[in-house]
Amino acid sequence: MNHSLARFGLAVGHATDQAGGTGCTVIRGIAAPHRAACAVLGRATGSRELALLEPGHLVERVDAILLSGGSAYGLDAAAGVMRWMERAGRGFPVGGGVVPIVPAAVCFDLAPIGRFDARPTAAMAEAACETAASDGIAEGAVGVGTGLTVGKAFGPAHAMRGGFGLAVREASGCAAAAMVAVNAYGDVRDEAGAILAGARRADGTFMDSARSLAAGSLPTAAVAPNTTLAVIALDAAFTRLELQGIARAATAAYHRRITPAGTSVDGDIVFALAPMEGPRAPVAQGEMLAVAALEAAIERAVRLTN
Repeated sequence: MNHSLARFGLAVGHATDQAGGTGCTVIRGIAAPHRAACAVLGRATGSRELALLEPGHLVERVDAILLSGGSAYGLDAAAGVMRWMERAGRGFPVGGGVVPIVPAAVCFDLAPIGRFDARPTAAMAEAACETAASDGIAEGAVGVGTGLTVGKAFGPAHAMRGGFGLAVREASGCAAAAMVAVNAYGDVRDEAGAILAGARRADGTFMDSARSLAAGSLPTAAVAPNTTLAVIALDAAFTRLELQGIARAATAAYHRRITPAGTSVDGDIVFALAPMEGPRAPVAQGEMLAVAALEAAIERAVRLTN
């Protein structure tokens, strides 16, 4: 399935290090900045420039969002997005030039699939900007999704592959696209609640992480690396306060499809983007479409890698 993001004014580019088991994904405006906000759900985040997404901050627009593997090391890759944007003359205008606005967040993918010392670089992120497209966007174990895993409540040995997923949901007057990098502590479920990917026993059956943890079956292994990152894009215009509400509402998709989600060992974040100008739509409609798109994207991320 391929969805065009042209109607959202967005292009997506991946840079993948298959041998190292890591990568990064850039979500940038095709030709213009976007209004943005975010909601932080997890309590183990790695991020850059999140403060400027708060309503009331001076800078109301962003030029791109970077989702990266490499844990906190991956934040360095944002410099490549900055370089690409500056060459294109895109960014917040200041005396003598521009300052590109590039919020970023990272997943912890060090070692579970690849090498601990493999991290996305600025050159990789710069290349992702250059190759970004609105159509034919790859999903699965690509870009930021390259080294991701799910179902790690009982250690990486019981986990399955995570990945990058994309889905669009639309109705009269509004559409929402969701892009997500799934690297969850918990299990991923389908719409009916059945586990699709998660912690497995040696015989291949699912352990049901949420149920096991609630019953007091605490993991004996060290806490594994986690974090699910999502970007919601709307094709209608919303204020930054409204976008913050849409991002918060979209976290319902995490709780429906990832069990448990937003834990003390997850760095879960949802970004929300909308055009700076244009036709408006009801906030509640944007919220519901965002939830539906993100649920579908989470499911696609694991179906395409397992």
